[in-house]
Amino acid sequence: MLKISNLRFSYSLKSTQLTYDLALMPGETSSFNGPSGCGKSTLLDLIAGFLSPSGGEISLAGKNLVPLPPEQRPVSILFQSNNLFEHLNVEKNLQLGLPKHSNDKQEKLQNALKEVGLQGFMKKRTGDLSGGEKQRVALARTLLRNQPILLLDEPYSSLDRQNADKMRQLVSKLTAKNNWHTLIVSHLEQIVG
Repeated sequence: MLKISNLRFSYSLKSTQLTYDLALMPGETSSFNGPSGCGKSTLLDLIAGFLSPSGGEISLAGKNLVPLPPEQRPVSILFQSNNLFEHLNVEKNLQLGLPKHSNDKQEKLQNALKEVGLQGFMKKRTGDLSGGEKQRVALARTLLRNQPILLLDEPYSSLDRQNADKMRQLVSKLTAKNNWHTLIVSHLEQIVG
């Protein structure tokens, strides 16, 4: 279980202190919806280790993750800005999501692109893709990491309704199959399936 207990953070002494409590079972998806500035992305940054809390605990299967640096946390994160390297092609961007000693790399990359509906895009330069295509490449790269905690920041915001629905179903399917703890943050009008 991913458990967040009395996790506290504030950006300055004068800013409001944010407090989080959450329990998420393996194979479960939860959403954190709200307007801009309410602390959604901050929660993801705290779980990933990019921000340090002033108190509280983040634990996975009873192990406290707070002392661990970001690179040692069992987390896959999709940033709101997608963070693709636009001078590289899709294949090279996707390879960044695979563990270095991964077997069947090409097959995994092909399957990832098929799952997000971008078969045949392997050699395309990422900078030449549409916003929705970039978002799906970034999602595929994140899913390839296959870590126990999956954090998605506005993952469907640049997708049309049909592709957004397909990506929601994909994330739900893979979360259940791999026993991930998936947390999705979005604005109020976006609904997680």
